[in-house]
Amino acid sequence: MASGGSAIRGSRVGAGPMGEQDRGFHAERVAISYWDAMGNETVRYFAADLPVDEIPEIIDSPSTGLPAGRDKENPPSVAKNEPYKTHLAYVKERRAPEEATQLLDEALQKLRSAEGRG
Repeated sequence: MASGGSAIRGSRVGAGPMGEQDRGFHAERVAISYWDAMGNETVRYFAADLPVDEIPEIIDSPSTGLPAGRDKENPPSVAKNEPYKTHLAYVKERRAPEEATQLLDEALQKLRSAEGRG
C-alpha cells in the first residue's frame, strides 16, 4: 500500500479530470501555415484570442532552417551566401589593375635579385 506523497507505479500524477483543463491543453487554438523557399509547410498553433499583429509573419523552418512566411505563393527567398575568400582575394579586389601590376613587378624583381645572390 502506498503511503505519503509517493505515487503508485504506473499511475499518472496530476492527470485528474480537471488537470488538463487547468493547464490549458483544451484552450481554443488557430493553425497558421508557413512555407519556406523549398516548398515545405510548417504549421504552428496560436491561441485563438491572440491579436493578429502578435502572430509572427516569418519564422525559421524547423526542417530546413530557412526563413518561412505565411504567403504560400511568395515565400521568403534563400539568403545568398558568398563563398569563402582568402585575404589575398580581398586585397586583389581593392587594388587598381595598375597598382596590382606594379606590386607584381616589384615582387618578381625581388625574387630575381634573391636568386642572383644565391
